[in-house]
Amino acid sequence: MALMITDECINCDVCEPECPNGAISMGPEIYVIEHSKCTECVGHFDEPQCVQVCPVNCIPLNPEHVEPKDVLWAKYRRLVGLPAAADVSAPGAEGAGGSA
Repeated sequence: MALMITDECINCDVCEPECPNGAISMGPEIYVIEHSKCTECVGHFDEPQCVQVCPVNCIPLNPEHVEPKDVLWAKYRRLVGLPAAADVSAPGAEGAGGSA
C-alpha cells in the first residue's frame, strides 16, 4: 500500500526530506504523497521514514492504493533503475550483496 497524508497535516516540513523516493511534495494546502513513487520505504528502510518523523501521526496507509510487498519491491527496483527480478520479495533481494 502507498501511504497518504491526512488533513491533520500541520505543514511542519519534516516528512518531505525523509522520503528516499521523492514521493512527498507540497500540495495546494498540505503535503501530499505521490502513490506511484511511494514504496513505504521498501528497499531503503525497515519502516516508512515519514511515518517515523511525523509529529502528528497523519500518515496512514492509503486504502485506495493497496499494494502487496512484491509490488512495492518492483516499484522500488523501477525507481532506482534496477532490472526486474522474478522474486523480489525474497530476503536479500534488495541487492545488498552479490556481484560487483
